[in-house]
Amino acid sequence: MHTRAVMDELKQYNVEVDVAPTYLDHESDPDNGRYVFSYTVTIRNVGEVAVRLISRHWVITDANGEEREVRGEGVVGEQPHLSPGKGFRYTSGAMIETPVGSMRGSYEMLADDGVSFVAEIQPFTLAMPNTLH
Repeated sequence: MHTRAVMDELKQYNVEVDVAPTYLDHESDPDNGRYVFSYTVTIRNVGEVAVRLISRHWVITDANGEEREVRGEGVVGEQPHLSPGKGFRYTSGAMIETPVGSMRGSYEMLADDGVSFVAEIQPFTLAMPNTLH
């Protein structure tokens, strides 16, 4: 999954976000409706101005349509500062009550020149292996 936030035609403020989810069989308990996933996020500043990730917002949805929102400062306890051409990678996790679900979200970014913008993260699928064709 790959998404890009572009703030103007000059692409001064441009962040790419890639997400790779993984099902964690050893932490899941399907008999009790516990499906655990990790997801590795790579954030790249492909713009012209350095930026800092200020906060995150995730919406986690299971196959029953149950939504859970997560908001907080930074990611994994950090507010990474990304110079042009630099990136940051982290891994986190989510739990849902069904074998399939999805996540979507956004990062609030603040450029060094004081401009704030939102980097949208397009929906991606959380799926236990062999549940989707």
